[in-house]
Amino acid sequence: MIIKRLPKLKVIGLCLGLFGVNSAIAQDDPFAEYRAMMGDDNPAIFVSEEGADLWQAPNGPKQASFEQCDLGLGPGIVEGAYAQLPRYFADTQQVMDLESRLFYCMETLQGRSPEEARKKPYSSTGDMGTEIEALVTYIAEQSTGMPIALPQQHPLEIAAYEQGKSLFYYRAGPHDFSCATCHRQSDKRIRLQNLPNLTTNEGAGAAYSSWPAYRISQGLVRTMGWRMQSCGRQQRLPELQPGSEAVISLMTFMGVNAKGTEMAAPGLKR
Repeated sequence: MIIKRLPKLKVIGLCLGLFGVNSAIAQDDPFAEYRAMMGDDNPAIFVSEEGADLWQAPNGPKQASFEQCDLGLGPGIVEGAYAQLPRYFADTQQVMDLESRLFYCMETLQGRSPEEARKKPYSSTGDMGTEIEALVTYIAEQSTGMPIALPQQHPLEIAAYEQGKSLFYYRAGPHDFSCATCHRQSDKRIRLQNLPNLTTNEGAGAAYSSWPAYRISQGLVRTMGWRMQSCGRQQRLPELQPGSEAVISLMTFMGVNAKGTEMAAPGLKR
């Protein structure tokens, strides 16, 4: 489906560049001032609106909408769902994040093939955005102001957290990096980028609550799944696949550590 409103997003991105966003990116304080100035006028609002349309629109061979998709709180309920994901789903007997759950609903409700559902979840530079990015943005926004509360009752939920913790500290790749290399200490940064300590409630909360986010430097909304993939790429690891067990486990580790933090997505990033 063609995303109708995203051209507006590109226009806004161009205007931001014309009005000095490059200098805002170059320094932390001006960028913080810029974010405060934007307030509720995050360009991601257009992506969220598109996601709302996609949620209700018939699609796939079965011409079904997502309105019967169960994100964990019951069929069609999106309010508060993102703040409780990843979680265990009895119908798949798996712990799933939002992206993997949307893939599942594309296949079971709409009749799409696994290949079609997963064909291109993330946009490339110069693209207009993807269906998954729009849906995730819309659903995440419905949890704004709600506390992050990933369930940890089912044995597989507990196992996902422990696996995520192991992966977080696991060193691999040509540089012998782990997630912890950058994200286990407070008040650290790389170049101009502050690095949250994902082992603390404050750091994990700040990170988890603000994704998906509009990236000013890219003019696109990016999801937490994309962020995970990008981190893996920077470690020179094999590409992390959207909705994979590794991604879900790492998100569970971060989300559980962020317990109680209020959701504030979509965020606004450098």
